[in-house]
Amino acid sequence: YEVMRDHKGNVITVCNMENLDPVGVHTGDSIVVAPSQTLSDKEYQMLRTAALDIITELGIEGGCNCQFALKPDSFEYAVIEVNPRVSRSSALASKATGYPIAKITTKIALGYTLDEIKNDITGKTCACFEPTLDYIVVKMPKWPFDKFADASRTLGTQMKATGEVMAIAPSFEMALMKAVRGAEIGMDTLNRKADDGAPIRERLERVDDHRLFTVFEALKSGVSVDEIFAITRIDRWFLSKLKGMAQFELDLAKEGLTAERYETGKKLGYPD
Repeated sequence: YEVMRDHKGNVITVCNMENLDPVGVHTGDSIVVAPSQTLSDKEYQMLRTAALDIITELGIEGGCNCQFALKPDSFEYAVIEVNPRVSRSSALASKATGYPIAKITTKIALGYTLDEIKNDITGKTCACFEPTLDYIVVKMPKWPFDKFADASRTLGTQMKATGEVMAIAPSFEMALMKAVRGAEIGMDTLNRKADDGAPIRERLERVDDHRLFTVFEALKSGVSVDEIFAITRIDRWFLSKLKGMAQFELDLAKEGLTAERYETGKKLGYPD
């Protein structure tokens, strides 16, 4: 959650984002989706309230970033970190929403309150209105493993990514496909040839930079969503979206291209 607060105590959330990877993979090494897709309204409101309470209790004036770990099968959650500053996540939240966090933080530091600062995007409302998104934003990390051939590709709590790309689209599938193409890793789709001949289930156990493509390969080869979830702990919502794309590719290969299927493919973000 990216949160803003002024010296009078006005607080808003600018953007909430969700990691595709489970806890244990650094946010900087995870694909991030904004706004969050798998939270129920109760979960979303609970964590939003917690973020607003934290920034209020700490007395932060300006932008702040609160990161939570939520247990998928209960309402138990933990605070992973609080960045009382403009962080990398703030840059993503700014670009994803059009809400200029650093600029407004500067104005708050000068003594302005959120209701006195004009929203540049709308030109009518003030900065105390929370942005709403009618689109999906996907951030994809970029790793330097091609330059450091001997480095371990395993992802963990220490960040290894040296860059990232951001894609905006009407749907998660299209945004993900745009991000893959924008990452300049020489790929147009999620189909990647495996580096070694290890069995697919063994490769699913690996937490590395090829994880997304391994999961997609597994779905295409018939491994179930539940089994992949049990191994990777990637939320079933994301897995079922990927399964829809895998099914589209299988149907296309089997039955060929029709006008209707072409339209479906474009909506899923496939290039011509």
